[in-house]
Amino acid sequence: MDMDRLSRFKDALRDSGVLGIFMKTGDPAFVEAAGYAGLDFAVLDMEHGPVGPETMQNNIRAAEVAGMVPVVRVESVSETAIGKALDIGAAGVQVPQVATAEAARRAVGYAKFHPLGERGVCRFVRAARYSALPGSEYFPQANQGLVILQLEGVEAVKNLDDILEVDGVDVLFIGPYDLSQSLGLTGQTTHPEVVRCMRSIVDKAARRGTITGTFTDSPETLAVWREAGVRYITYSVDVGLFHDACRNLRKRFETF
Repeated sequence: MDMDRLSRFKDALRDSGVLGIFMKTGDPAFVEAAGYAGLDFAVLDMEHGPVGPETMQNNIRAAEVAGMVPVVRVESVSETAIGKALDIGAAGVQVPQVATAEAARRAVGYAKFHPLGERGVCRFVRAARYSALPGSEYFPQANQGLVILQLEGVEAVKNLDDILEVDGVDVLFIGPYDLSQSLGLTGQTTHPEVVRCMRSIVDKAARRGTITGTFTDSPETLAVWREAGVRYITYSVDVGLFHDACRNLRKRFETF
């Protein structure tokens, strides 16, 4: 983990905000290209993406080479999933479907070494330079990694006050698509009720000094949530952006 880069990233989180995309690719070249395009971070997806840890560690390397912060979205609030993502070098984990304070505490605990948590200890991993990094350096550095929790349903909204009490959380990420489904409005992420619910999370978190994030997939929604004070913003998905670029190219070709 590049501690200087992570420190600058955290400063930007608290200031002007950061921009990244979700990535499902198994090809590190796409991750590297995203970094060279100037994105701040990539959410490397192991929840809905097909990539396993052997390939994911190469995606993490690609992000690092190109100056991005690599965040891995793990499959669940799982000790093994969270620990493995961090062992292979992720600068942070993004944990889906966190709906209670207890789940939030478990996610933080699985991501941190003692005294902040109970992450499984092994120094013979990429994150510790395969044991080249002394434990006196590795364990404190590892405890600086990002913990991002996804709030994706009405249960999480009901429990928001308790979740906000949990220490060690860097970002509360609002998943608009799952939230829309939980509200009975599947896929309607700009529906007034979905937007109202999202704004209530952003506003309450802001009053507590907690940074929020969300997913956007249009310039309009990006502008709305950035203006609302969201500081950790993802824009679309690598495969979706590639599809849109190809489709627009085809449309332009047909005009000649």
